[in-house]
Amino acid sequence: MQDLIPIVAIISVFGSTILFVTILTNYSLKKKLIDKDMVNTQTANLFKKQDNKQSALKWGLIVLFGGLGLIVIDSMGLDGDEAMPYGIEAVSIAVGFLIYYGIMKKEMDKNE
Repeated sequence: MQDLIPIVAIISVFGSTILFVTILTNYSLKKKLIDKDMVNTQTANLFKKQDNKQSALKWGLIVLFGGLGLIVIDSMGLDGDEAMPYGIEAVSIAVGFLIYYGIMKKEMDKNE
């Protein structure tokens, strides 16, 4: 566990830096478009946040199956030094993604 602290710290620093730069560049671009009076419906649609109503379903399934994978790992008494727990966790999260994909595919087929 102590080995993960530097990795998490590095990922957090780089992730927050990327997020900050992205927000700053989007703000700068929006401001330049407004200053040059180039705002119309097409450019306004570029910066609208698109609501993904299925996002909660996706993350719910991923967290659910990730948690189930952790429960399986704990019930098997596996140690973190082995490769098996990581495989179980990866497979359980992948199953969550596949179930989400199946649900979304049915929704898309129903809408067409």
